Amino acid sequence: MLKSAQRMMRGLVGGIVGAVLLSPLASGPVAAQSRPALVRDAETEALIQDYLRPIFKAAGLRSSSVELYLVNSPAFNAFVASGDKIFVNTGAIIDSKTPNELIGVLAHETGHLAGNHQIQLRQQLETAKTMAMIGSVVGMGAAIAGAASGSGDAARAGGGIAMGSGELVRRGLLSYQRGEEMAADRSALEYLDKTGQSAKGMITTFERFADNTLYSSRGTNPYLQSHPLPNERIDLIQGAAKKSKFYNAKDSPELQARHDMVRAKLSAFSEDSMLVVRRYPPGDTSMPAQYARAILAYRTGNSRNALDQISALIRARPNNPYFYELQGQVLLESGRAKEAVAPLRKAVASQPKSGLLRIMLGQALVELGDKKSVDEAVKNLTIGLQTDPDMPIGYRSLARAYALRGDVAMADLATAQGEFAEGKFASAKARAKRAQSQFKTGSPAWLRADDIVSYTPPPKSK
Repeated sequence: MLKSAQRMMRGLVGGIVGAVLLSPLASGPVAAQSRPALVRDAETEALIQDYLRPIFKAAGLRSSSVELYLVNSPAFNAFVASGDKIFVNTGAIIDSKTPNELIGVLAHETGHLAGNHQIQLRQQLETAKTMAMIGSVVGMGAAIAGAASGSGDAARAGGGIAMGSGELVRRGLLSYQRGEEMAADRSALEYLDKTGQSAKGMITTFERFADNTLYSSRGTNPYLQSHPLPNERIDLIQGAAKKSKFYNAKDSPELQARHDMVRAKLSAFSEDSMLVVRRYPPGDTSMPAQYARAILAYRTGNSRNALDQISALIRARPNNPYFYELQGQVLLESGRAKEAVAPLRKAVASQPKSGLLRIMLGQALVELGDKKSVDEAVKNLTIGLQTDPDMPIGYRSLARAYALRGDVAMADLATAQGEFAEGKFASAKARAKRAQSQFKTGSPAWLRADDIVSYTPPPKSK
């Protein structure tokens, strides 16, 4: 299930890819991406979490303390934000030919998280703003004094001080950011070595960047970039990587197979159909190619053909839960909810901890409308939303299930929770207040409603 979501994230820093900063006090090349288009997919997230788990352990981080987000972008990039969020572009996954290439990127971003680089960068930004302000005040003061004394040279010098101080602050901030990037690279090398993995993937990634920037970087001032040039990073990584006894370590065939399936899935769901066909032509009989073509058939409106291809996939790999998930998704979104329940139950039985799979099963069960199905829907939606509490569509289905039961108060509460997840705080508060009046004071439902009623949104950043 590839589902889209929209959220606003602020303070995004630490991208693997660098760029020239055009404004003196910009927070980084990804600062402009304040509204990334996010997608959810159980299979992809499970794979990335498996990549991250040993890296986090090596870095001394708890996996449960860091949130993973998939960004629907073809750019090869990843970045971190707010100290506990890691963002991975779908393009980085699709273009990583081996797990090791992507793991190297994730290890670099983990270095940012473990080093608290976001917090330190914010402190540097505040210092930079203060220094720029002081420089401007001093410069303007000198300019005013020069003008008052009738000295044109002094006035012009004062103006030069004001402008020059901003440039010095900018260069100092960029130098600090480049230092953080090199520190994250060194940390990544350490984590890979601790987990018995090669750094070859990191080298491949930076060689790709070096090829892409060979022409565009000509004439670029290296002191006006937030990231070191790719060749600098390659030199650092190669020297250390070749000393590791794991330099020639390979990804397991099982992990490579999972990686290839996820790449095919993301390509089929997100890329232009002609590009998907070029990546996975009809003559390619591999499992990833069959997966991509089945998804592409569904995506282009040929659900009957898609279901035939998915059935063939299931016959070949009857224990793959994500084939059943895809089958259930196509059936559900084709108006065949009753038929979707069985494959979705199989997917959940195989991956019971997946909130996304439980929410989809709950959606299908609600569509059936009978008491037994509605009761099963409430159970699955409740468990699924405990794992993935930021899924508005899950709350909408839960509200509908409670409404079918005749439980208006719980339907109101679920609707309020869905509105809250979407950032519609005013309507969520009004709905939660109405629901709360129908619950016993201090009961679990009353407390959940009270959390929404009592919530105060943080002030908007300027």
